[in-house]
Amino acid sequence: MIRTRERIVAHAILAVFALIATVPVVGVVLLALNPRDARVTGFSFPETVTLQTFAEAWEIGHLGDYMRSSLIVAFFVVIGATTVSILAGYAFATMQFRGSTVLFYALLLGMLLPFEAVILPLYYDLRQFGLTNSYASLVLPQIALNVCFGTFWMRAYFRSVPKGMLESAEIDGAGSFRTLVQVALPPGRPAVTTLVVLFFLWSWNEFLLPLVMITDDALRTAPLGLAFFAAQRSTDRIGMAAAAVIISVPVVLVFVIFQRSFIRGAASGSIKE
Repeated sequence: MIRTRERIVAHAILAVFALIATVPVVGVVLLALNPRDARVTGFSFPETVTLQTFAEAWEIGHLGDYMRSSLIVAFFVVIGATTVSILAGYAFATMQFRGSTVLFYALLLGMLLPFEAVILPLYYDLRQFGLTNSYASLVLPQIALNVCFGTFWMRAYFRSVPKGMLESAEIDGAGSFRTLVQVALPPGRPAVTTLVVLFFLWSWNEFLLPLVMITDDALRTAPLGLAFFAAQRSTDRIGMAAAAVIISVPVVLVFVIFQRSFIRGAASGSIKE
């Protein structure tokens, strides 16, 4: 009886928070379905549903170029950060070398340091090497930033792998890299998928870095392009809603496609120590 009551209360609380999170999203989608000349006040269903607003926002806001830039940046960030995180996490979890503990906790300091505190020194460093206003100025800092969390995440997973599996591979003559690829990594697909989804989400939503590093309109990412679209058309609420929905579609698709692995990786104890 007590468990049933606790379950009901827990579901009720979750339903309230889900409603709080869902209502603004639904409101933006409903607003975007209106014609651009419609007069809309508050949360309401459109009298005339049209998709023309999305086509106009796509063309006027140059969203195709911005989303292409975001996809390019996110692709290289996800590949680079995931690869380095797997290798570093495996090394810290299974190999003993001098200063490994100190180096690992020094790496974790990157998770505590606010990115805003280093953005200006980072800009001058990249400018010195001629990397500003390029994809490299967006990809390299995000890889470095994400590797801190990724290493912690993958180290925790590899520490949960039974040592007998690794020792058996070593007895069979497998080297460290072969053991990683063929023995330790395959069962950790949910953990890796969770990491990939998080990296893509963080990279896609990054705003401050492209704002500081990019001046060429062709290299602007989707969040930055949306900000410029909103600044130029501050009175076009319906157009801004349509642009926001378009830009959020890739993130939603990635989460929908990988949601099972994402939830399994997050709930399977990948971050336990």
